[in-house]
Amino acid sequence: MHEQITLTVNGETHTLTVPVHRTLLEVLREQLMLTGTKHGCELGECGACTVLIDGVPTLACLTLPIEVQGRAITTIEGLERDGQLHPLQITFAELGAAQCGYCTPGVLISGAALLAHDPHPALETIKAALAGNLCRCTGYTKIYEAVQAASERSLEA
Repeated sequence: MHEQITLTVNGETHTLTVPVHRTLLEVLREQLMLTGTKHGCELGECGACTVLIDGVPTLACLTLPIEVQGRAITTIEGLERDGQLHPLQITFAELGAAQCGYCTPGVLISGAALLAHDPHPALETIKAALAGNLCRCTGYTKIYEAVQAASERSLEA
């Protein structure tokens, strides 16, 4: 069975016909070709598929597209604004916070949501906000440092 739905992704409206069992992750990657959001565990345990739904980090692998009609969906591709990278994307690159990069989109989305809610979080707050994002390549230290650096950068702006 298929359903026609309308999604607002990264500020653009898309009307799609999707199988009712398909997840938001599958629709983003396979129909909208937004492949920055990653397939990970598909069980809601790794965070690689994290997107923002109305500004709240949400696991796309556990979300049905029909549930998020009329809501603002932001993927990693949508963090960029007017040709400018998000400050967190810049600090990740500058500090080498990404290794293989597979978890990076989910971590960036979670970190950006944190900074939008709390522009100057304490280290423990950063750790808690990123706890749902697993990284097999790093010890997380560079990731935490990048979030802290992005928050300090916003102080200077």
